[in-house]
Amino acid sequence: MVSPTAVPFNIEKLNNTSTSFQYQAYIDCLEFGAYTKYLSQIGVQGMFFSVLDKMIPISPREKLQVFYAFTSLLSALALTGILLWFNKEFGFIIGLFILGSAIFSQWLVVFGRNLWWSIWAFYLPMLAIMCYMQRNRASANGKSIKFGAIVFITIFIKCLFNGYEYITTTVFMMMVPFVYYSVRDKFSLGKFLKGFLTAMFSSCIAILISLVILCIQIAAAEGSFMLGVHNIEFSLQKRTHADSKNFPSTYAASLEAGTAQVVVNYFRGIFFNPNNTFLSKTSLSSYLFPIRYSYLIFMFYIMSVFLWYRRNRYFSEKEKQRSFALVIATWFSFLAPLSWFIIFKAHSFVHPHMNYLVWQMPFTLFGFAVFGLAVKSAFSDLIPLMTQKLRG
Repeated sequence: MVSPTAVPFNIEKLNNTSTSFQYQAYIDCLEFGAYTKYLSQIGVQGMFFSVLDKMIPISPREKLQVFYAFTSLLSALALTGILLWFNKEFGFIIGLFILGSAIFSQWLVVFGRNLWWSIWAFYLPMLAIMCYMQRNRASANGKSIKFGAIVFITIFIKCLFNGYEYITTTVFMMMVPFVYYSVRDKFSLGKFLKGFLTAMFSSCIAILISLVILCIQIAAAEGSFMLGVHNIEFSLQKRTHADSKNFPSTYAASLEAGTAQVVVNYFRGIFFNPNNTFLSKTSLSSYLFPIRYSYLIFMFYIMSVFLWYRRNRYFSEKEKQRSFALVIATWFSFLAPLSWFIIFKAHSFVHPHMNYLVWQMPFTLFGFAVFGLAVKSAFSDLIPLMTQKLRG
């Protein structure tokens, strides 16, 4: 078993204000003379990796690679579960479109192994509802306790592992499969409201209990439970729409930024840039251009209109209802990223280096499903026509 000996901290060797320093300090077994407390989340992901660190008998550098691999695996498993759901609902071809959208999403690739973000936890509530409702059509009728328990457990796990980051997005995302099945199976208004309210109540309870735990942690570190309450209030306000006059000047720009402009900037964000790949060194480089989220939104809209038009002409009753439900669920999923950009406007203003990730939660995934279904539908018309012409 490797038992590295701590060496003294050398300020000249590394910049101790950078994230990279923290990893380098771990690898080199440097001593920490001081640390900054982060009071905005419980940090179970850190606790989890600390336990693994004690258990695994290899060097810190090797353990870090194991942690990355494990986190990547969890992210991949979450996305695979979503892909399999699409495959079961719409077939193998649509599953390929979802797989392609995940592979080409540079944000999913970048964050997939991130130990802090644990992005699998964002997708866990939605994946759980997908699996549950696929097996239990009556989830909002007679099984509210079980449905609510699943929501509570998965939202609680999300809060434990990556805090309240993108929490509105996560809750909206969780409801996307519920909306899909509500439309597909023609839920009555009462049944829909019962399931919806059950999910919202369970989510709120999970978030509230996690906040109490966070306040207890802050009380243990700072000596006051109410300090935790005030810290949560301060953290919420500085990330949303508070009056900049009540905050230090460093928050002025984000709090005073216009919500519309912040949202527009995220519409302009890049989903995939082929110029950052090997293609930029080929003869195709002059034809390459970044694929922006605004382009995808427009494309998904056109494909949604196409499916809407086709549903009364070509689909069977079962296919018609599924395609209609997918379109409705896709545009409901549009609210998931939008909720964060609008409600947490100040946070989105200062975090353009990472908040594009929420477009994949799960709007682009469902959007590419619409795109794939439209393409499959178009080809299903072309093949008989081509066969007829060849025979003629």
